Amino acid sequence: MDIIVFSSESCPPENLYPFTLTRQVQDIRIGILTIRQKWEQLLVISSLYTTEEDAISPLANSKKTGLLLAANILPTAALVKAIRKLKQGQYLTTAAGLAIACPISVANMASSINIKTGQPIFFEEEVVVISHPWHIFQQNDWAIRQDFTWLTKKRTSQKISKTNKVTKPSQVFIEKGAIVEHAIINAATGPVYIGKNAEVMDGCIIRGPFAMLDKACLKMGAKVYGATTLGPHCVGGGEIKNSVLFGYSNKAHDGYLGDAVVGEWCNMGAGTTNSNLKNNASTVQVYTPSGALAAGNKCGVLMGDYSKTAVNTAINTGTVIGICCNVFSAGLTPKHIPNFSWGSTDTVRYDVDKAIADIDNWMKLKGKTITAAQIALLKKIHQTH
Repeated sequence: MDIIVFSSESCPPENLYPFTLTRQVQDIRIGILTIRQKWEQLLVISSLYTTEEDAISPLANSKKTGLLLAANILPTAALVKAIRKLKQGQYLTTAAGLAIACPISVANMASSINIKTGQPIFFEEEVVVISHPWHIFQQNDWAIRQDFTWLTKKRTSQKISKTNKVTKPSQVFIEKGAIVEHAIINAATGPVYIGKNAEVMDGCIIRGPFAMLDKACLKMGAKVYGATTLGPHCVGGGEIKNSVLFGYSNKAHDGYLGDAVVGEWCNMGAGTTNSNLKNNASTVQVYTPSGALAAGNKCGVLMGDYSKTAVNTAINTGTVIGICCNVFSAGLTPKHIPNFSWGSTDTVRYDVDKAIADIDNWMKLKGKTITAAQIALLKKIHQTH
């Protein structure tokens, strides 16, 4: 098999709103790596195309073979082993009918997007599936542990400075160039991974499992509970628990973020706090495009890319914030803030050209600029959502 072709058939992208407005399902970060990165590294196969439809057409005109793979399933060692054993004409599935993987070639293509399948091979072990946004933080503990094992196998951590107080140092891995000084790290509760050129500032208290990626920063005195992930170039501060920040986002000041998922290029103003538990401890109902769904008894904010909150914003339990929102509110926010909201309702829309200019300003703070492709996508979303 030469190419991974990710399929969203088992998980329509709208099920993972708002994060799949601006990325493919396989590019969601959970644990340390994105889903795409996990599969590419474990199968040692690249995924050259972003969508199933884009991928299969050029594949049909080549001699290459591919692996059609469900984009919302997380790999395990057993699953990788089972996939490697698949032959042309076979497909891997669960007893409940969840299609996992299928080798594809010109010979078994009926059309550009319809694949002929033959013999089912049943996979009887655990399958970890991400079907809704809250599954990202609910499965993050498991995912960090899995990724940590794969990423650190047969590798040596950078030496841990003696200025730190560390419990179970064998479960702490510090990549080259990272700076970790005067911190308290408890890895007895789960592994701790510090990426290249990341920085953990003085006085931080970390309780694993925890991961921070390349050039991320944990500011002085931050308190982090597992299972938390700070993606590349993210800044963390205040109190963070069981949350995933995809990349280039800031939760840099005091305030609480818990049981939450934050996309890319977001910023939380100082004092921003989310509620993750209702006062009556009942089930949290969360907005989805197809209607409200139960997310368990704990769910904080689910914030799409490029959104920001003002200082001291109080975010309601299980709030969904779309992309490109500028959120400010007197009192608790509504449970759903639509895309391109200016304020906390959709009565005033964020002008798309102003939004793009503001995003570019934020990107320049981290040495980036907005691309033509990003601009085109944002204008399309503004028109259609």
